Amino acid sequence: MDYSRIEQQIKELEDEIFRTQKNKATEHHIGKLKAKIAYLKEELEKRRGAGQRSTGLTVKKSGDATVGIVGFPSVGKSTLLNQLTDASSRVGDYDFTTVKTIPGMMRYKGAEIQILDLPGIIEGAAHGRGRGREILSAIRSVDLVLVMIDPYSIDRLSCIENELYASGIRLNQHPPDVVIRKTTRGGLNITSTIPLSHLDEAMIRGVASEFLINADIIIREDITEDQLIDALTRNRVYVPALIVLNKIDLISNNELDGIMKDLKGKGWVVSAISSKNNIGLDDLKELMYNKLGFIRVYMKPSGREPDYNEPMILRDGATVEDVCRNLHRDMVRDFRYAVVWGPSAKHNGQKVGLEHKLKDTDIVTLVLKRSKVKS
Repeated sequence: MDYSRIEQQIKELEDEIFRTQKNKATEHHIGKLKAKIAYLKEELEKRRGAGQRSTGLTVKKSGDATVGIVGFPSVGKSTLLNQLTDASSRVGDYDFTTVKTIPGMMRYKGAEIQILDLPGIIEGAAHGRGRGREILSAIRSVDLVLVMIDPYSIDRLSCIENELYASGIRLNQHPPDVVIRKTTRGGLNITSTIPLSHLDEAMIRGVASEFLINADIIIREDITEDQLIDALTRNRVYVPALIVLNKIDLISNNELDGIMKDLKGKGWVVSAISSKNNIGLDDLKELMYNKLGFIRVYMKPSGREPDYNEPMILRDGATVEDVCRNLHRDMVRDFRYAVVWGPSAKHNGQKVGLEHKLKDTDIVTLVLKRSKVKS
């Protein structure tokens, strides 16, 4: 399939943005150009996806969550995978040791966390360099991104951020609180529930018209022009991330302190390690576990003690209904009530319904219609 015409249109629009002086008078024009680019990129990815075949970089997800290790070639991703999991990823002191995705399974606090060692990202990955599109496509499906750098590649961190951003991956962001309801007539109806400091109606209308003809748009958050474009596109993913600073054994404590201060000042959560020397890996495991938002729920059969050896691993915000669905697809249909002990209960042995939100270390007994008690 020929994508060159769309790619050329995108390049022309990007060049026009580069040439346009940025000021109050041109911000609406630039906003419309950005929206046109986003629409064309979405169309391009849709066409590519239609003709795309599965590659060696795509791995079936398993376990309670999937974590992808992202970084430049030879930063230590394979060594880290081998230290954390039961995988055996090839390790070498030269670029592009990993040429396909290597999965491994890390077991921690009852959770099974799948970790993926991905080929190194290079500049231009979002445009296809170094199998970049395949790598970035694999990253889009993970639950947590570990951005791995070392003391000698910190100045290139922005390159990784830019490549991920250009491919529609938003790290440590949440989807904009914008409701879009397509309609059959009436044009664009725009409502904001709060004052907007970055957008006016003309800007919103101009950007939205690149994607929609008729729609009700309700903005419930003070968003930027780029966030509005994100809300209008359908190819954005929002993934938590943290930085893994590797090879700290090669620098002094003062140098490490300076690097950590700089990264944290930019809003990053950072784990400092030496994967080769097994330094800081326990702290990294704990940080990953917390960042994934796991909670442990212990099932209690009626009249017996809870099973503390095999907790059910759920994500923060999970309900009793999630417990039922985890156990069997018919359990919601047969559900009568649950009995809960622990942090989420108002009192020990509280009877609750399917919508009850659980917390870490809760103990749960399920009572069903057909069978007397199920745990």
